[in-house]
Amino acid sequence: MGLDDKISNATEKLGGKGKEAAGDASGDRDLQAEGKTDQTKADLKQAGEKVKDAFKK
Repeated sequence: MGLDDKISNATEKLGGKGKEAAGDASGDRDLQAEGKTDQTKADLKQAGEKVKDAFKK
């Protein structure tokens, strides 16, 4: 996994956490759900990168 990918995935996950927290604070369920979705996408991307790395070895 390249450093750029790691940073991108971490940034996306952090942004998702921020959206989720903002949704919690404001009572906006759509924003909260969007934040959770962003976090899940980042986790899946990171898992995909790990699988690719495993096959490179």
